[in-house]
Amino acid sequence: MKKRFSFFLIIFACGFLQMNAQPKKIVADEIIAKVGDKIILKSDIDNAIADYKREGDVELPPNPDCAFLQGQLIQKILVLQAAKDSITINDDDVDALLDNQIRYFVNKYGSQDVLEQVAGKTVYQLKEDLRQPFTERQLADKMRNSILQNVKITPTEVKDYYDKIPKDSLPFYESELEVGQILIYPKSNPDVESYINNQLTDLKKQVESGQKKFADLARVYSQDPGSKDNGGQYSVNRNDKQWDPTFLAAAFKLKEGQVSPVIKTKFGLHIIQMVSRAGDDAVIRHILIIPSVTNTEITQAKQKLDSIRSKIIAGTLTFNEAVNKYSEDDNTKYNAGRITNPQTGSTSVSIDQLDKDLVVNLKNMKVTDITQPVNYTDDRGKVAVRIIYFISETQPHRENLKDDYDRVSQRALSEKKQQVLDTWFKQHISNFYIDIDPEYKKCSNLSEWLPSVSTTAAN
Repeated sequence: MKKRFSFFLIIFACGFLQMNAQPKKIVADEIIAKVGDKIILKSDIDNAIADYKREGDVELPPNPDCAFLQGQLIQKILVLQAAKDSITINDDDVDALLDNQIRYFVNKYGSQDVLEQVAGKTVYQLKEDLRQPFTERQLADKMRNSILQNVKITPTEVKDYYDKIPKDSLPFYESELEVGQILIYPKSNPDVESYINNQLTDLKKQVESGQKKFADLARVYSQDPGSKDNGGQYSVNRNDKQWDPTFLAAAFKLKEGQVSPVIKTKFGLHIIQMVSRAGDDAVIRHILIIPSVTNTEITQAKQKLDSIRSKIIAGTLTFNEAVNKYSEDDNTKYNAGRITNPQTGSTSVSIDQLDKDLVVNLKNMKVTDITQPVNYTDDRGKVAVRIIYFISETQPHRENLKDDYDRVSQRALSEKKQQVLDTWFKQHISNFYIDIDPEYKKCSNLSEWLPSVSTTAAN
């Protein structure tokens, strides 16, 4: 039971959002299982499988109908137990999840209008359709966390777990690096900014006079690679922290169809057009032009970084202190300057996860070296200057407790949590009325559930 529950809880955690949130669904209404007063439809399982396949790079488990039904049974029991334990969720949290999901769909389909055409519903109707499954997911998450909240792992347990792994089954790790950077953007000449200001003001006038469409101008002039080809369009939310606050404030002052004056953010100079708005959600277009910098401004930035580097080497300023005080890179500033693995968030990265310029710099560096200031162009095309700190490097090796304790302890903790969940389900399944369609009673993974089928819950 251990491996099965572990696997299907992963399916529940990772797949539930997609399988309940696609605008187009397979139509089916046959009830195939009940847990208490909760029903599971055949369409729930069919849609789960269809959505799982859409991920592209994942392999379906054997007997997927049985697999996804078990995931749904687990979810329903957790939701019902949450009600028994008086576990509740905040409606605002569910609303925030729903808003994020709708924004995802709008971005995926290009606009709110297209989304509504594809779904055959308004965004408000979509949100209401999604409210119950999102609420159940949150309740199940909270119930699971409640069951596992006191589960800890000791160093002795980690060692025992590691010692049980056959030595020829231990994973092999390639070399990993820990690299930090301090990045500064050279300040552009005011005359250059004035020229761009006039250029954007002229583009604004062309839109307002009806000479040109904003989207067409964005495709020609915008220097934002993330939206240029889409006519400068984004879906935004007033409370989304990933957006520049100056940009959001300017956008939400606009009425539909209106174009903003030129605004300046850390990314460059913009004009914004409000396409449509519904409360705190909006669809906007923008044109971004990044002021160019001259060799003089680049040299000034290098001189500033060279002074910072000298203080770090002299020991009068630590690298972490310098990051906090001087770095202008939002991606690393709040992580002590460390570049992270985009998949795991870990500061240990493989060489192929670093930008090509950084790889070139590292070739001639030793651990603890800090480069002279070097030029860099970020993924938005903006010129910057940075110094790079080669913090550490691991050699290719077979997994061991000295170098990989955190990895091993996380796996050991996950296994221990799974054992706790297995025990909890064994103790509680019989407390719930469960009815499964005879067609699915042949599923071998549901053997633990079948003794409870069609029995009355014991409170």
